[in-house]
Order: sequence, then structure tokens, then C-alpha cells
Amino acid sequence: MGTASSLIGANEVIEDTDGGGGEACEIPVEFKPKARLLRSSFRRGPRVIGASFKSTASVDLECAAEYERLKKEYEIFRVSKNNEIASMQKKETKLDKENKRLRAELQALQKTYQKILREKESALEAKYQAMERAATFEHDRDKVKRQFKIFRETKEKEIQDLLRAKRELETKFQRLQAQGVQMFDLVDSDSDDNHTDVTATGTQCEYWSGGVLGSEPSLGSMIQLQQTFRGPELAHSSIDVEGPFANVNRDDWDAAMASLLQVTPFLPQTLWSNTVRCYLMNTATTQPEVDLLLQEYLPKLQMMCESLGHFFLTVQFPMDCASQYLTERRREIEKSSLCLFLLGSDLPRCMEEDCEDGLLKNADSRPLIIYHRLEEGGENSDLVLQMIGRLSDANQNQKAKIIEHDGCAEEGARKVFSHVEKLIKQELLGWGSTDLENKDSGIEDDSTNWEEEDIDDAIWDTLDEQEQLEAFQAAVGSTCELGFEKYYDRLNELVTAPAPIPPLLVSGGPGSGKSLLLSKWIEHQQKCSPNALILYHFVGRPLSTSSDPALIIKRLTVKLLQHSWSMSALALDPNKLLEEFPRWLEKLSARRQGSVIIIIDSIDQIEQAERHMKWLIDPLPVNVRVIVSVNVETCPQAWRLWPTLHLDPLSPKDVKTLINLQCCDADVKLTREQEKKLEKHCRSATTCNALYVTLLGKMITSIKGLGDIDDILQKCFQCQDTVSLYRLVLQSIQQSLPIDGAKQLMREILCLIYVSHNGVSEGELLEICPELSWPLLASLLHSLQCTCVIMYSCGLLKFQHLQAWEAVRLQYMVKEEPDTIIVYREKLVQYFSHQMSQGRVTWRDADELPWLFQQQGDKQKLHNCLLNLFVSQNLYKRGHFAELLSYWQYVGMDKCSMAAAYFESLKQYEKNCEGEDMVTRLADLYETLGRFLKDLGLLSQAVAPLQRSLEIRESALDPDHPSVAQSLHQLAGVYVQWKKFGNAEQLYKQALEIIENAHGSVHPRVAQELDALAMLYQKQNKYEQVEPLRKRSMKIRQKVSRQKGNMHGFAVLRRRVLQLEELTLGTESADTARILNELGVLYYLQNNIETAEIFFKRSLEMRERTLGCDHPDCAQSLNNLAALYNEKKEHEKAEELYERALDIRRVALAPDHPSVAYTVKHLAVLYKKQGKLDKAVPLCQLAVEIRQKSFGPKHPSVATALVNLAVLYSQLKKHTEALPLYERALKIYEDSLGRCHPRVGETLKNLAVLSYEEANFEKAAELYKRAMDIKEAEASVLGGKALSRHSSTGDTFSLRNALASNPYLEMGYR
Repeated sequence: MGTASSLIGANEVIEDTDGGGGEACEIPVEFKPKARLLRSSFRRGPRVIGASFKSTASVDLECAAEYERLKKEYEIFRVSKNNEIASMQKKETKLDKENKRLRAELQALQKTYQKILREKESALEAKYQAMERAATFEHDRDKVKRQFKIFRETKEKEIQDLLRAKRELETKFQRLQAQGVQMFDLVDSDSDDNHTDVTATGTQCEYWSGGVLGSEPSLGSMIQLQQTFRGPELAHSSIDVEGPFANVNRDDWDAAMASLLQVTPFLPQTLWSNTVRCYLMNTATTQPEVDLLLQEYLPKLQMMCESLGHFFLTVQFPMDCASQYLTERRREIEKSSLCLFLLGSDLPRCMEEDCEDGLLKNADSRPLIIYHRLEEGGENSDLVLQMIGRLSDANQNQKAKIIEHDGCAEEGARKVFSHVEKLIKQELLGWGSTDLENKDSGIEDDSTNWEEEDIDDAIWDTLDEQEQLEAFQAAVGSTCELGFEKYYDRLNELVTAPAPIPPLLVSGGPGSGKSLLLSKWIEHQQKCSPNALILYHFVGRPLSTSSDPALIIKRLTVKLLQHSWSMSALALDPNKLLEEFPRWLEKLSARRQGSVIIIIDSIDQIEQAERHMKWLIDPLPVNVRVIVSVNVETCPQAWRLWPTLHLDPLSPKDVKTLINLQCCDADVKLTREQEKKLEKHCRSATTCNALYVTLLGKMITSIKGLGDIDDILQKCFQCQDTVSLYRLVLQSIQQSLPIDGAKQLMREILCLIYVSHNGVSEGELLEICPELSWPLLASLLHSLQCTCVIMYSCGLLKFQHLQAWEAVRLQYMVKEEPDTIIVYREKLVQYFSHQMSQGRVTWRDADELPWLFQQQGDKQKLHNCLLNLFVSQNLYKRGHFAELLSYWQYVGMDKCSMAAAYFESLKQYEKNCEGEDMVTRLADLYETLGRFLKDLGLLSQAVAPLQRSLEIRESALDPDHPSVAQSLHQLAGVYVQWKKFGNAEQLYKQALEIIENAHGSVHPRVAQELDALAMLYQKQNKYEQVEPLRKRSMKIRQKVSRQKGNMHGFAVLRRRVLQLEELTLGTESADTARILNELGVLYYLQNNIETAEIFFKRSLEMRERTLGCDHPDCAQSLNNLAALYNEKKEHEKAEELYERALDIRRVALAPDHPSVAYTVKHLAVLYKKQGKLDKAVPLCQLAVEIRQKSFGPKHPSVATALVNLAVLYSQLKKHTEALPLYERALKIYEDSLGRCHPRVGETLKNLAVLSYEEANFEKAAELYKRAMDIKEAEASVLGGKALSRHSSTGDTFSLRNALASNPYLEMGYR
């Protein structure tokens, strides 16, 4: 037998992997040599008959043995390989486990690393803040040390002088006693306004008589008395303070201004609308001028307004049919921004009606330009001259401009254009006279438009902000507030609930009034909680700009930054923005003392709301509260666990009240039977919501020509939801139109609004539909607006509710031709493509055209549109970064290919650039591309366009031009992100040098460069260089803010301040005068004395004209003006005004009226300042009498008046009259306020002075010691804080308390 030497060598073993014991064993295998076996088995040749049987059997046996051997060999091989496989599987499992463990450790390390990085950043920031605090503390400590050293040296010198004087007096006293003289020497003491004589003249007494105690006072008591003795002082209470605003400190003012910034003023549409509406009427003789204006000049105004984000509309009714549209003309005049009348020798009836109804009744409401053409050798009608005279007389605010012209039509049209252009720029766009001069002369004043070049700040579209403002104002202006009071308490509980608390879910069906409730509550909360910061966002229909989650988050972040009085660079990448928002929220909310309330209405209209608003699920910061509203059907499942406020359907009583209110406004009377039918119908969930009931009331009151009310109700009762009722409204309006052409035009208007991205403007409708005229358009839009179908928003026509949008879809898009949407989208595409082909790209083109191509699915056209560099630039500069990225992603291009396409397009544009203007625009395009690529994270590719922009500006403009500094700044920003700090520092310094040379050292752009340098040094941990840069930047910003009032985020408000003031104060009335008085108070609190004086004077003049010179409100203005002059140390003017105010109030008011006491007290104080004590005494006596009648004889206010009168008697040396007044006041104070109250200490001090003057030194020392004990005790309670001379506790009142509860603050509140 063999030993299987071919398989297993000598002394080799096979490991037993199955057993697990690790033992090795030998397996003996025997077999015959195979060479002979094979020869015998496979030998060829013929078979021999008669061969031996034995040989055949032996061959079979040998084969069987061979088979067994091979079988065993195979089994051994199989077992060994199975063992190897099992071993490898175990090793693989072990390696997998080890790999998972290492991955988990790696992830944990990464998280730890990120946490450490964040902690490091926080620690560095805390270190920097600590360094700032330490530097401030050291500065204050050194200052206190110096002051204390001076104080100590001064007091030591005074003590030595007093000791020397004491020794001299004692020596002199002993000498006189030795001579037998019993006279006390007179000691003269100088006195001034704050000092009185310490010794009564002619008094004969001992120096310190023993008195009751029988002991002499200590030397320390004498020294303390003489050091601190300043004479008797007037008592100051929380009710009477010198000057009407003395209890308001700077901190309260800052807090009040911060709260005022978030209050949304309710302004008329003509002010906040971005549509300049020019109402034009002319006579037949001035038609040539009108033709020239419409063809040559008014398109220039349209281009100017469009470049600033405004619409320009010329509203004109044809003279031949103007008389048929009297109502429409009146409405258009009310909505117009300016009126332009071109008159000839005659005055048509329709123009006379317009002048009468729209202008003469409210002459100061809007600017008016009258062009009067003088006929050569002809005579003008008396009507024309009379009307011009009446308009001139009614023009109190100089808003009417009359142009008389006798030349050719071309010159007349040019004159009209120049006046209209100047008026639009000054009155409507808010340009100042300096701006106009610079624009006319070709000079660009960077300071007038610096907010648009604020290159470090977040890019933001003011139109988006205006859309939110208009949505809020539209809701607040609604009179419907039925049953909301019960929901206010729940919302208030959320604000005051302890943290942490999840968002509050306001749910309800469609049209249940969620937006209205939140708007009303926001208005209520802004009034009741001025310290709370309320950020709101109203989401519009799906796929609109207002429903973009990236824009929503960015807007909320920007608002947070604005209210924190700081701006930082924000990421424009949507994913980064959504990721960073919770950190911004936590960081910025921690800086505020009050709460931060975030309200997002219709949040379920956002696409993939759960994914984009996942920050709502995370724990919110302690002082942050979030309220979101959703429809019950579309609320995400994960949010249903939040606290929910569900809006209940309207009760039958509320339904009846709401409809009756609308009927009363329209002079429609419902019968009792009709009211019962309405109550019976509005019982289901879909028919008793606020929108359905409101729309039902509109159907009853607004739609004409549908029969009587019973017929209208019968048709309405067939509509079981809001959408079907809207469809009935559309059908009813169409039926009321007189001609079929008007019905078709109404359909086209609604369909164009439906297929647009953000709506369409009136001017666009007139150009798309040539057969549409102004009279018909005005009538249609008024009917649709009255029935809650459409609304104006940012100058665009949009659907007022989502249900109206759905009703139009069902009525016109589904019911009629199936390709209606395609047809109307193509109309809009052709219109906006034609606008772009004329060489100018407006914000409307950039908003609509790419979106329309995307909706059509035409990727090639969308690609070509995006390669129009001005379209992309417009979207990027307005902050629509996410929208621009979504278009490129739809086309199918990544970041690198998109950058390459932009480069190629820019090169083609550069080849065709000729002229300085086009070269400058080319540099702007390169800069925009560089910033866009930097925001995408393509830093290496962003350098080339920014460098090219820098080269173009240096060659085309000047190396020291501010635009060159802007390119340097942007290029440095790329290097900062690239961690190339050396290059960035050099560029920042170059930009700073250019800006300082161009604009001076005090300019916002200088502050920006300083901030950028400080941030760069902070990234490099060079904190010693950061602090001086930040301090310098802060000083510049504060100085600029004081000079110009420019604070980030209020550029639009600043531009229209003059318009708001003129609009608000246009008509003289008592309310207008009160507002002027309140503005004066606010400017006074801001330490702007000059401006406050102007408002006080205007208020006084207006009140004297409207109310009469003897009205109590005139006394209020006189009083505040006197307080202002008192502050300016102009005492003679203040005295005259106080006396006039007192005379008026004595006649008009009761003798014990608080306002009389107020004026009496402050006039007495003024007399005291002037040294006219004889005049002050009777006033103080009168004040005591008034307070006794008003408050009773034991009120602290009576004691205050007694002290003031006693002080005057003391200064007049009438001590016998002063003493009982002091004692009575002291008893009142002790009984009402307690024996340890500071007011008691003040009175004791005055009594001590009086006793000292009467030579009762023992009593004076006792009283003074008690007064000092009270003062020291109060100081220890307050932690050593100095007491305020205006308050008993030293604490100033808050502004709200000062304005609301203190009668001496004469703000004019009723």
C-alpha cells in the first residue's frame, strides 16, 4: 500500500478547522502503484477467447480499489477546502465587525472634532469678548482711580482748612470770653444758586449749645455737615420732575426705537405701491402735446421707473367717452400718484368734474401738473381761468404746478416732461435735490446710494419684502374680527409659556381665517409687547416666489440680523442656508432681551415642507416661539403631535353679523326670511368658514344685474364650497358685462394671471391685449377686486385666495379647450421675449421668462435664456440664487459646465462691447459671475472673472475709482475663503486706501473695509489688531447714522420719509397736530433738539389755526416748547410760554386739574432758577392747594409740594413759615412711605439745614445724621448705585411707563 505521497509530504499535517481544538493529525492512505494497473486496464488488442476468469476479476478489483482511493482523495480535498472556506468566512465576519467598529469610532471622532471646532470658535469669541470687557474694565478702573485720587486730595485739603479754621475760631472765642464779651462773631458765607448762608445774620447764641442731649457734637459730624451742605433742595417725586422727559434715559429710548422698527405702519396704497400712476386728461387743442408725450417722452419715464423696480402707467380716458365712466375716473384719480391736465382755451365738462371731485376736495393728496396752452391772439374761457385760480388757492402745500405756454407743441411737451420727471424723482421715488443735481451733471454720489453697494451684506430683493408688507396690511385692514378674542388668549399663552416648547400649529379648513387671525394678533402683539421681535412670512400659492423655502429662510435671517443692528455675510447656497439658520437663530436670539416670535402662514404650501423646515423639529432656543398655520387636510403627519389651535367654523350668529355688516356698507337690507335662509345654509363645514361667508356677502352686495336678492341667494345656495361659489362669481361678472368682447377680455385677463409666475401688471395686459382699453380694464379690475378674486401686490395683479386660483382653473382651463394653458403661456413668452429683444432686461423679464420656459419643458430655450447674462445677473443680485440654480439643474448642467458656459457667453459679449457704458456693464457682469462662482464654492474659477473685472475698471475708469476698490474687495473675499490670508490682506488694504481717498475717512464703505480686515485678522487669531479696527468702524457707522439716519435695511423707508410726512400731515386737523406733538417728543428723547423744536412749533401753529388760541391742546404745545427752551437755557422764552400755557389752562380747565398743577410746578422751578423767588412762592402755594384737592391732605404728592414751598421760604429767610411746612411734609412721608424712605431723608436734610441756619446745631446734627443713615442704607440696598435726582429710588422709568402712566409727559395721548 502507498502513503499518498503525491498529496501529503512527509511529516506534513492537516489542520482540523472544524473541531476548534487546534490539534493536527495524520491520515494514512494506501493504494497500489498505478502504472501497472493502467497498463493492464487499457492494453489494446483482440480479446483472447478462453482466457482465465481470474485475470478479469483481478482487473475489476483493481479498478474498484482505484475508485475508492480517488474517492477518499476527493473527500480529503473537499474537507480541506471546506475548512479553508469556513476559516475565511470567520475571518471576513471578524474583519467586518472590526471595520464597523472603526467606522463608528471615525464618525464619533468626526463629531467630536466638529464639536471641538465649534467650542474653539465659541471659546475664541468668548475670549475676544472677555478681552474687550477686560480692557473696558481696566479703563474704567484707571478712571475711577484718578477720580478718587483727585477727590481724596481735595477732601484732605478741605479737612485741613476746616481744622485750621476751627482752631482759629476757638482761639478767638476764648479771647472774647476772657474779655467778657458775650457776642458771637458773624461768619459771612458766600452763597450762590446752590448754597445758602450757614449762619443767620444777627443771631446771638453759643456756637453749639448743649440742648437736650447735653453734649457737644463730634468734630467728624461738623466736618461732614459742612462738607456736604449744599443748601435746601427741591423735593423730586415720580410725579413731578423738572422737564417733561427727564425720567427717560438713553437705554429706554434705544429699546423703544428697536420696538418701533418692527411696527408695521398702515399706509395708503399710493405711498407704498411701486406703481407710478399718471392720470392724464387733455382737451382737443392740446392733443399734439399729448401725442408727443406718449410717443417720445413717457417711454423714457417708463424705462427710468423700471430700472428702479417700479412700474409706470399712463391712465387716460378718451375724451369722447369719458363722460360714460365717471365712477371709473374717480377711482383712478384716487389711485393715481400724480395728475397731469393739459388745458386749452376751453374746459370740457369731464375735466371740470375731475378737478372738482378728485382734486379740489382733497387738493393736497397728490401732485398736480396743469399745462395751460395760451392761444395766440385768442381769449381763454372764464371757466379755464376760474378753475386755474381755484386750484392755485387750494394748493396749500405747493403740490400743484401750473405751466403756461404759448409756443409750439414740441416745446410744450418738453416742458411738461421735465416737470413730470422732476416730480417723479423728488416726490415719488424719494430723490433729494442733491441726487437730482448729481444725476443731471453726470456725477454719481456714492453716499446717496451706498446701501445698494453694501457688498458685504446679504443680497435681498426689496420687492419680496414689499410683498410681505402688503399681505400683512391687506389682512390688518380687514374689518372682520369675529370670535378672534378667544384665540388671542391661546396665542398669548404660547408666548409666555416656559421653554422648551414646540411650535404651535394653527389649523383649519381652507378659508377659515388663519391668515386673518395671525395678522390681527401680530398687530395686537406689536402694541402690547413692544420688546418682542415678531418675524412673519405669508406664503402665497404654490410655485410662487413667496413659497420658495430658501427665500423664506433667508428673509427671516436677514430680518434677525437687521434687528440685531448687525450684518454678516450669509451663504447663498440653499442647502447651507437651511443648515445655518438654526445656528443664526440661536446666536442672534441670545443677544435680545425680549422674545423672538416667528410666524409662518400657510407653511404647508411650501414644496416638501417637512424637509426644508426640519429645523422646526429641533429644540428651539429659550426665547424663541414659532407659530405656523396649515390646512387640516395637508398638514404633515409629523407635525400633528404639536400643540394645535384649531379654528372653529363660524357660528350662525357670526355668519349673520358678518353678512349684515357688508349689507350695511352697501345699503342693502335683508328680510328676516332671507336671514333665516342664510343661517340654515351656512351650517356645514364648507359653508360656514370666513371666506365663504365673506364671498357670499360680496355676491349679495357687489354683483349687479342678477335679479333680486332671492334669486342671488337661490344661486348661491347651490354652491356647497368656496371654489364653486367663486365660479359662480366669475359667471355672474361675465353676465353683467354688456358686450361679448368684454367677456372674452375678462377671460384672457384671468388666464394670463393664472399661467404667470408672480402675476401680471396692468401695463402688460394693455400691451398683450391691444383691444383692451383703460375704461374697460378699470371697470373689470374693480369688479374682480371687489369680489375678492384678484388683488394688487407689488404692482402686479394676483389672485387674492388660492380658491380663486382653483376656480379659474376649473372654469377656463379644464372646462374649455384643453390646451388653454399652453396658448396663454406662449402669449406671455412672446411678450417677454419681445421685451428682451429690445436690448433691456427688467426684473419682470428675469422673473417670468425662465419660469415659463421651465413650465413648457423647453430646455433649450431655457438654456439660451439663462445665458443671457443680464437675466442671470438680475436674478442673482435680487437674491434668487436658489431659483437660478434650480433652472440650471433642470437643464441638466453641473456647476463646472455652467461656469464654462457663462465664461464663453461673456467672451462673446466682450467682443461686441464698444463705448464706456458697455465696458462698465461688462465689468459688472464679470464681477457678478465671480461672486456667483464664489457662492457656489468654485473658488479657483471665481478668481479669473474677478481679476478681469478689476482689469477692465482700472483701464476704463481710473486706478483710484471706488469701483476698483469694490473689485479688490470681492477678490479679497475669494482669497479669504481660499485661506490665502496674505493676498487678501493686501487687497483689503488697497481697497481701504482707495475708499478713504475717494470718500474721506468717515464713510460707510470705509467701515465695511475695516470690518473685512478685522474679520480677516480674527480668522488668523490676531486679536490685538481686531479691536482698533472694530472700534473705528463702529464710530464711523454711528456718526453716519446720526448724520444721515442710514441704518441697514431702511433704505426704502428713508427714501419715502418726506412722502409719508407730507401725506400724513397734508390736511390740518387736531389729530395731525397731535401727531406733530408726539413726533416732537420722540425727537426730544433722541436729543435732536432742533428737529423737536420744529415739530413743536408746527404743532402749536396748527392747533392755534384749527382749535383756537385758547384751547387746552395749545397749552400742551406751549408747555412742551417751554420745556425745550428750558433745556436750551433760554429761560426768558420758556417763562413766556409757561405763563401763556398757565393762563390757558386756568381758564379752560378746573382749578385742581393735574395739567394746571403741572404747569404751575414747572413755572415755579423756572422762577427759582432765575432767582425770581417772589413770583415762585404764590405758584408753589397754588400747587399745594391743587394737590390737596386732588389727592387729599395726606398724599406724598402734597408733601412734595410742601417741601418745595418750604425751600422757597428758606431761601427768602422766612424760617418761621418754612419750619411747619417741613414738619408737616415729614409726617406725611413717614406715615405713607415709611421712616426709612429716601424722601424722608431728603426732608430731614432740609430740616437740618434750617436748624443750622437758626443756630440750633444740636438738632441740626441729629437730623443730618439720621438723613445720612437713611441714604447709606438705601445705597447698600441698591448695591452702591447712585441715586437719581429725578426719582426716589434712583431708577429711571421705562419709556412705556413714562408715556403711559406719568401725566407730566405731554405726548397728547387721549
